[in-house]
Amino acid sequence: MTKTKSQELNLKSTRDGFGEAMLEVATTNPEVMALCADLTESMRLEKFAQTYPERFVQVGIAEQNMVGVAAGLAIVGKLPFAASFAVFSPGRTWEQIRDSICYSNLPVIIVGGHTGLNVGEDGYTQQGLEDLALMRVLPNMIVIAPGDFAETKKAVHALVALKKPAYLRLTREKLPEFTKNTNFEIGKANIIKEGTDLTIIGNGPILTEVITAQQNLQNNFSVEIINLHTIKPIDTETIINSLQKTKAFITIEEHQIIGGVYSAVIEALAQDKEGSKLIGLPHLALGLKDTFGESGAMRELWQKHNLDNTAIEQTIKQVIEWKHA
Repeated sequence: MTKTKSQELNLKSTRDGFGEAMLEVATTNPEVMALCADLTESMRLEKFAQTYPERFVQVGIAEQNMVGVAAGLAIVGKLPFAASFAVFSPGRTWEQIRDSICYSNLPVIIVGGHTGLNVGEDGYTQQGLEDLALMRVLPNMIVIAPGDFAETKKAVHALVALKKPAYLRLTREKLPEFTKNTNFEIGKANIIKEGTDLTIIGNGPILTEVITAQQNLQNNFSVEIINLHTIKPIDTETIINSLQKTKAFITIEEHQIIGGVYSAVIEALAQDKEGSKLIGLPHLALGLKDTFGESGAMRELWQKHNLDNTAIEQTIKQVIEWKHA
């Protein structure tokens, strides 16, 4: 059998990490269960369903029911992961998540797949680009957007240990890993690369483009990269310490700028005495600017929305120029 390019480069997606981690946590915690809304293969839960059929619930195309069932399971002591595409859950299930899970602070993990522009050819109806905004506004809800296969596995293990309401954001595209050797702690951002000229804050696989941009410019600019894998609770301290050092920043996300990473960062700064002094620093937000996604190849869509490494490099230069103006 001829290997694909992804196999040759050992590329994996965050949803692949989710599927593998679910098998791991199920072996050590008998309360872990999985629910899915007719997307078992797409959410990488086939092996879980085969290995633990008595702990897997296939609800069919009934996402609201899935969340209600998950809430009931949590009430009787189970630890359910309820998985679907993000446009369906939390998109279609927001009321049930709010009323049945968050209000009672039940340990249900909502797993939203097919987020961002990296499911490009599927078009705007399948691209979850508003999910972070929907979920981080809910009281008691933890919101995590892992960057790669390895970090997703760490996040699943951490969520099982925490036993709180949470949202786990997943993507489809197979991309390089960059968190294999980093620790993962919910609510604690990781500095991927230290720098002094500018800070880039983001999360998810789009950080692979940020890393490429940083490497291409490293002879001329010192760029610090923060992996904000946990949007809520946000790590205000790490952000403030970095901005006090670099005096300029960029946020990046495969999400609407409204309500996503940029909004979370600015809100966090505004609620802190020292942070509020940093809001006026030279900065730009990269992401979707109040527009829907569309059909197209992932890289073409990244280029259109200034999310590819070339556009990131230009933005770095622009913001640093503003800093020194």
